[in-house]
Amino acid sequence: MTVTVKISRQLFAQSFEQLRCCGAGRRECQALWVGPWSDPELITRMVHPTHSASAGGFQLDGAWLTHFWTELGEAGEGVRVQVHTHPGAAYHSATDDAFPILAVPGFLSLVIPRFATGDIGFDAAFLAQLDDAGRWSEVSIHDHLEII
Repeated sequence: MTVTVKISRQLFAQSFEQLRCCGAGRRECQALWVGPWSDPELITRMVHPTHSASAGGFQLDGAWLTHFWTELGEAGEGVRVQVHTHPGAAYHSATDDAFPILAVPGFLSLVIPRFATGDIGFDAAFLAQLDDAGRWSEVSIHDHLEII
């Protein structure tokens, strides 16, 4: 069964704005799309994690991450999609495969090319999904993500 995650046009644009601002066209950046457990298909907010970054990757701050997990639990929310940028073409790298923020079957990882400096949208983006065996594979963006 394919689940389609829904995000508002405003949150989608806000995500691009954050990725562009943080990465400044020179560094990778990550945003997390979060939604309530009561409606697993709905994204209600975008979270920009505290992290360090370079042109070739980023690393989340451990203290921030610990606080974030507590915050999600108290709010009854979960991370639905991790979104991050790459300097060139979008693909799921070996580092992306090895270090997702969440390693649960069905989890989605969206990669935006060119540090998100292109048009706001899914053009040239790459969506990967984690399967039951712990492997990532490319899936259709339009079958899994919907801008509402």
